[in-house]
Amino acid sequence: MSEAMHSTSQEFWRPPAVQTEIAHAEEVAALQASACRRCGMELMVEARFCHVCGASRRPPATASRQHHWARFLQVLRMLEFHSVKAWFGLSTASLVAFLIGAGCLLAAITVGVFYSIETLADFQAIQLWRIEWLLAALAAFVAGILLKRVEPAEK
Repeated sequence: MSEAMHSTSQEFWRPPAVQTEIAHAEEVAALQASACRRCGMELMVEARFCHVCGASRRPPATASRQHHWARFLQVLRMLEFHSVKAWFGLSTASLVAFLIGAGCLLAAITVGVFYSIETLADFQAIQLWRIEWLLAALAAFVAGILLKRVEPAEK
């Protein structure tokens, strides 16, 4: 209640008089959040209902949940194929080749995790698989470079 004016008398049924010097809109929103949506009266601390009109108090967590979901959906929109395509500045075929190359690199890295080395033959087989995955990644990256659309220079 430090935002309330000190020179006015505060009565139980009247909302607090707020100073006009509040600098941040967040502080004003926090003060308004403790008022009833229907009648505008100040709500008691941790009250579920308004003591004047009986309206239920909206829990403050719903707004933060909606904000969380909106942020999550915004991240998902950034991961859409067309957004990624515009972000990298690649054509569709070039981006598909890039994603295939990235998948092949990931496969080359994880080959050693799934297979255990017990003999020299196992070690050589795993290294051969890694080489094959790396060659596939290289081929996909070269295909992506060759499929990249070059825009004509503006004159």
